[in-house]
Amino acid sequence: MGDMANSSIEFHPKPQQREAPHAGGFGCTLAELRSLMELRGAEALQKVQEAYGDVSGLCRRLKTSPTEGLADNASDLEKRRQIYGQNFIPPKQPKTFLQLVWEALQDVTLIILEVAAIVSLGLSFYAPPGEESEACGNVSAGAEDEGEAEAGWIEGAAILLSVICVVLVTAFNDWSKEKQFRGLQSRIEQEQKFTVIRNGQLLQVPVAALVVGDIAQVKYGDLLPADGVLIQGNDLKIDESSLTGESDHVRKSADKDPMLLSGTHVMEGSGRMVVTAVGVNSQTGIIFTLLGAGGEEEEKKDKKGKQQDGAMESSQTKAKKQDGAVAMEMQPLKSAEGGEMEEREKKKANVPKKEKSVLQGKLTKLAVQIGKAGLVMSAITVIILVLYFVIDTFVVEGRVWLAECTPVYVQYFVKFFIIGVTVLVVAVPEGLPLAVTISLAYSVKKMMKDNNLVRHLDACETMGNATAICSDKTGTLTTNRMTVVQSYLGDTHYKEIPAPSALTPKILDLLVHAISINSAYTTKILPPEKEGALPRQVGNKTECALLGFILDLKRDFQPVREQIPEDKLYKVYTFNSVRKSMSTVIRMPDGGFRLFSKGASEILLKKCTNILNSNGELRGFRPRDRDDMVKKIIEPMACDGLRTICIAYRDFSATQEPDWDNENEVVGDLTCIAVVGIEDPVRPEVPEAIRKCQRAGITVRMVTGDNINTARAIAAKCGIIQPGEDFLCLEGKEFNRRIRNEKGEIEQERLDKVWPKLRVLARSSPTDKHTLVKGIIDSTTGEQRQVVAVTGDGTNDGPALKKADVGFAMGIAGTDVAKEASDIILTDDNFTSIVKAVMWGRNVYDSISKFLQFQLTVNVVAVIVAFTGACITQDSPLKAVQMLWVNLIMDTFASLALATEPPTESLLLRKPYGRDKPLISRTMMKNILGHAVYQLTIIFTLLFVGELFFDIDSGRNAPLHSPPSEHYTIIFNTFVMMQLFNEINARKIHGERNVFHGIFGNPIFCTIVLGTFAIQIVIVQFGGKPFSCSPLSTEQWLWCLFVGVGELVWGQVIATIPTSQLKCLKEAGHGPGKDEMTDEELAEGEEEIDHAERELRRGQILWFRGLNRIQTQVCWGGKKGLKTTDLG
Repeated sequence: MGDMANSSIEFHPKPQQREAPHAGGFGCTLAELRSLMELRGAEALQKVQEAYGDVSGLCRRLKTSPTEGLADNASDLEKRRQIYGQNFIPPKQPKTFLQLVWEALQDVTLIILEVAAIVSLGLSFYAPPGEESEACGNVSAGAEDEGEAEAGWIEGAAILLSVICVVLVTAFNDWSKEKQFRGLQSRIEQEQKFTVIRNGQLLQVPVAALVVGDIAQVKYGDLLPADGVLIQGNDLKIDESSLTGESDHVRKSADKDPMLLSGTHVMEGSGRMVVTAVGVNSQTGIIFTLLGAGGEEEEKKDKKGKQQDGAMESSQTKAKKQDGAVAMEMQPLKSAEGGEMEEREKKKANVPKKEKSVLQGKLTKLAVQIGKAGLVMSAITVIILVLYFVIDTFVVEGRVWLAECTPVYVQYFVKFFIIGVTVLVVAVPEGLPLAVTISLAYSVKKMMKDNNLVRHLDACETMGNATAICSDKTGTLTTNRMTVVQSYLGDTHYKEIPAPSALTPKILDLLVHAISINSAYTTKILPPEKEGALPRQVGNKTECALLGFILDLKRDFQPVREQIPEDKLYKVYTFNSVRKSMSTVIRMPDGGFRLFSKGASEILLKKCTNILNSNGELRGFRPRDRDDMVKKIIEPMACDGLRTICIAYRDFSATQEPDWDNENEVVGDLTCIAVVGIEDPVRPEVPEAIRKCQRAGITVRMVTGDNINTARAIAAKCGIIQPGEDFLCLEGKEFNRRIRNEKGEIEQERLDKVWPKLRVLARSSPTDKHTLVKGIIDSTTGEQRQVVAVTGDGTNDGPALKKADVGFAMGIAGTDVAKEASDIILTDDNFTSIVKAVMWGRNVYDSISKFLQFQLTVNVVAVIVAFTGACITQDSPLKAVQMLWVNLIMDTFASLALATEPPTESLLLRKPYGRDKPLISRTMMKNILGHAVYQLTIIFTLLFVGELFFDIDSGRNAPLHSPPSEHYTIIFNTFVMMQLFNEINARKIHGERNVFHGIFGNPIFCTIVLGTFAIQIVIVQFGGKPFSCSPLSTEQWLWCLFVGVGELVWGQVIATIPTSQLKCLKEAGHGPGKDEMTDEELAEGEEEIDHAERELRRGQILWFRGLNRIQTQVCWGGKKGLKTTDLG
């Protein structure tokens, strides 16, 4: 894969293989055009000249006219689509429903359950041969009655049913989520249009309809939808940072660097280009395919077997010969470590390893712990039963093992085994996976309403553990709408928009003209799309701010522009980064000229020699006045985080027409009309949201490309930095200086000194963002590993979004690449939505803890009752089917009831749990054991002295086939009542007193508790044989209820015992600790700990390779390529 330029062609589905030497009568093949688009600058120009003579030669080969464009005929367009592809990047194949089902089945708990269920089913159908004979002993002792025997299969079947439920719910969730996401995508895609010339007419066509050979108009502010070669351009500058990560704008011209790439932004000027590559063949398409093709690549590799390596080596050397720069960029990836990594990737690629989130890790571990405990209990039960039987039969009664009795004895052992399996089944909490799924699914549904579109279920719960958020500034913390907030007009500094009446008509008129005419006519302010929204800003944001200022002064820019249309403008000096100003000259009615100029105040004020006073008359403006103005007006504005812009004009008489090419001469001797301060205001709800984050123990850091003063001012307004705190605000350069050693390599120790105090990173590149995120995640300085959330919108944020524990992409401003790499999409681009995500994440965590607290109490009690019952009375007081009702229905229903508790603000008052905080805290352990003691006491009292208390027949040692006893029915009923009331206790897990708080806010909970109660009445009164129940009297029912309500009282007693006194309680369900990892797991790379590499790392490597290839000439020339270690 060394020579990216050649090998990248292999990545694509190749319907285009039809190319004859020159496909379809066109003079260029797809491969030629693709290899042409790999080149940049002088090289590209040389290639165009060698192969086609010039750009118009290329147009002739593509059968298109540089001025008239394509003839708009359907068959020609269709032919072009077939040969060169469509301008559409096919989305990754969604997983089929069956694949999702298969993924859901990989859960450890489910596997334990499946095995138990199948064994239990198999045993229920096993009918032992041989008739009972007297010689074989007292066979009837404790054998099942026929009701039990008939209902034996129900147990296994019911467990399988619960497994199927879980799997289908999980799969359905994933599937519907994917569908929602695709719906959102296609809606966004259909809205994009682009201007092309066909038949000499300017047409707006949907981006997907562009074909190779189209002549497209590019203008300031466009996002290029396809690759092309520039035919003619005026002062064209492109921001290629979305592909290269370099923030400097690249100047494009037909005679120096004519290559325009899809996914890049036009920052200045305008021009025409001929489209040469669309869809998957364009540069963005290639990267996209790399992102999506990770998995397929692997499969191809494995088929090819080992020959790949030799090929790789040779292609490396070839790359070296061909292009030193590319080879240098690519080299580090195949260093020693790189090679091993590739090998490991190949091995791992076949195992579809889904990265576990924190919660899944803890749950799996807990399930395995519980499973082991259950296994031990069931084994002991079986051993005790077998020993008891053997000793009783062969020792006490002194019988001999007869051959014909073997089947009968086997039947006994099978029965004991079934009891053992019952104990095991009761011990494994099958409601757990369901609770998790329901809780996550419910949260994801509700989060849609809170503007969070969750793409990966576990992201929602990881967000609850977040300890750091690295946020963009523009658009996330701010509104991304530039507005004028302060101005200096006619000797007065206005802190807000002045009233039009306060200004002299002459000043106002000049100002309106200066702004309306001297700005791109494509920049406009349009009425809002829907009621109550803000007006839409189209075009350059700074110009929009100035036009908005006119509207705020109750004037309109449109009439001025209609009076002087764009083609009447005499001369335009467009804005660029060197001039830092823009000037436009118009011809006055008297034959003279007027020049309007606007630009950065520090530059334009130096060229001003006059200024308008309050009456609109000129007065001198000397250097001393200028210094005065800088101190009093401009610096205070800058400290408020404003950008200052000066607006000026100059008149030329008809007699002295200047030399317009001598720009310094023309744009000088100006008269200052106004200085305005523009800001991108902080969203009003952000400071409160950030305060909530800080209270919840989450550090918010701002990572922005803006300058450090503005960044610091905005950070202070948001509350990210507070006066008197010890914090760092760094620029990207300084940040890199501090974290790199002499060789320019990043050192974790150095990073660890910087990041804990860092709050603002200004003028940062996407690489800095990735470095920071990776550094925080890999850091081991704190007591626990940081969980980092990142927001991003640019294509270049992809790596950082993927690396972060949770990546938030912007739904409105975000590019497709950013969305593809993210976990959650913010549909309103707003920071407050992130806080909502934190709340939901913590809620998921708490819901699952609530459920666990309830579930484990049921399990502990049921297991002990089944175990002791079986050992003492040779028969469990709770029959298998009753166990199942308790187990399945209480589990499934309880998981619904407790997993759908809505979140409350109080969740944001505590610190994040962190990765290694156990699922079951000491308080919960206290509750579980406390309630278990109460329930066991009651049940054993009822079991051994219940018949005396209620004055009924004892159910113990009842003869075979006797009808169900009231005694055992009371035990069963009491047990269920206690669970019902304990479910209310389980709603609080932090030891709160008021367990009823907010209970009516959750209708599902109320419905389920009442519903379970109703079904219980039906089972007891009418359940009969299958449920081993006999109807109870009202008095007996009241006693059962009374004991149940006792649970609530007992809950208060438990809450009184301080947890701190109970040192003996162990916590359970820790996250996988570092020390517990086997060497082999560690050798596999850190993927166990790190869920950033969720899409196999392969994709990430390819993605970096794609980026590297594109970056070859533009950036990192001096650095020796990306270090392998940087790839995470």
